[in-house]
Amino acid sequence: MDSLLSQSLKDYIINTTSPESTHLQNLRKETMTQTAAPQMLSGPVEGMLLQFLVKLLGAKHCLEVGTFTGYSALHIANALPLDGKLITCENQKEHAAIAQKYFDLSPHGHKITLRLGDAMQTLPTLHEPFDLIFLDADKSNYPLYYDLLIPKLRTNGLLIVDNALWKGKVIAPQDKQTMAIDALNQKARHDPLVQTVMLSVRDGILLIRKG
Repeated sequence: MDSLLSQSLKDYIINTTSPESTHLQNLRKETMTQTAAPQMLSGPVEGMLLQFLVKLLGAKHCLEVGTFTGYSALHIANALPLDGKLITCENQKEHAAIAQKYFDLSPHGHKITLRLGDAMQTLPTLHEPFDLIFLDADKSNYPLYYDLLIPKLRTNGLLIVDNALWKGKVIAPQDKQTMAIDALNQKARHDPLVQTVMLSVRDGILLIRKG
């Protein structure tokens, strides 16, 4: 929902949130200059929210679908205990290369395993229950991801869905991506196995707790 906020208000929100590390700041800057779609990066406010949720949940086993350049993965890893682990899935080699470079330079990088390839092929090979899952991948497959991910979430685990408001277009979906995002939102809302809450952070974050 960034487009609805003035720049001064967005700056205020960032400046009243705990700051990102220098390492994450460097990654964010490289993403902004070296990738074709830097707006895909989650940003410092959403990154800190991920850290909060990982710590509040006491998560040790996490999964991310959609690594991009690794910014959100590093936020998650920063909040994990020393023996925690994160599996992150990415299908673009150029994005994965940037991510892995920053993972290797981070003191938390040893917690992260990057799986390169189509997540639809990777996810069926992952069988352990996860405490927290962050979904930020191809939007047209969001309902399919939901069906794949909920069974992999432990009881009281958390599925975090990014871009859940999709610039507000979910109010009246017209295109395939928006319809898919809305389909996930509605599927979760009516799933008796979960509880949901929609947050208007950035482009919308849907929190889904498996009961």
